Amino acid sequence: MQRYFIDKNYDGENQFHLEGDAYHHISHVMRMKVNDEFFIVFSEGKSGVAKIVDITNEEIIANVVKWEDENKEMPVKVTIASGLPKGDKLELIIQKGTELGAFQFVPFIADRSIVKWEPKKEKKKLERWQRIALEAAEQAHRQYIPKVTAPLSFKKLLEYSQPFDHKLVAFEESAKLGETSNFVKQLNEFNAGETVLIVFGPEGGLTNDEVKQMEESGFCICGLGPRILRTETAPLYALSAISYQLELMR
Repeated sequence: MQRYFIDKNYDGENQFHLEGDAYHHISHVMRMKVNDEFFIVFSEGKSGVAKIVDITNEEIIANVVKWEDENKEMPVKVTIASGLPKGDKLELIIQKGTELGAFQFVPFIADRSIVKWEPKKEKKKLERWQRIALEAAEQAHRQYIPKVTAPLSFKKLLEYSQPFDHKLVAFEESAKLGETSNFVKQLNEFNAGETVLIVFGPEGGLTNDEVKQMEESGFCICGLGPRILRTETAPLYALSAISYQLELMR
């Protein structure tokens, strides 16, 4: 069943009106009719099954007929911070990371980032990234659309990291040296409702100086197993491991 997010909090009403993109998709793409049903998700995450009662030239009018009880979100709020990669790799991270339960995506400009960020294109880029997160959240039946921030400088990333309950950095040199315990130890310390920030480098990896500064800022340095993962693969591996540990094992 199709799922749609609306940009408002639930305020007790059982009937609501859908316009814009949702209206177009329901009426012209899905070609739904009166009495057809779909999932609706309000801004705070409350979701339920809605039945269409009327379709006009501008809006869909629907009633909520059943609320959704199951929580589809990760027990912890995981933010993925990715060193700005080349091409469409960040789009892949956002799309698949949303499907796997990420709470937020924070690109940052690392020392080895090849891409040169152009501020004049920021608005268009952010709109595209957020659209990718929205569509992936709908497909995965999420109850929350992850936020994608504008790219931060490395210094700003360190400042941004301060409030998080857990801060990890995936470092390939640790993996090469056989470090395997820190990530598992961190997973076992996660508790429901906590916030987690995991940092991943760009294609060339993080520099020793960047890792040193993060360690001084309270990050735990982690290897992700014996194989070296690509910049677009590592975040998906980490999210999968967290989901397995917190959602399937408990």
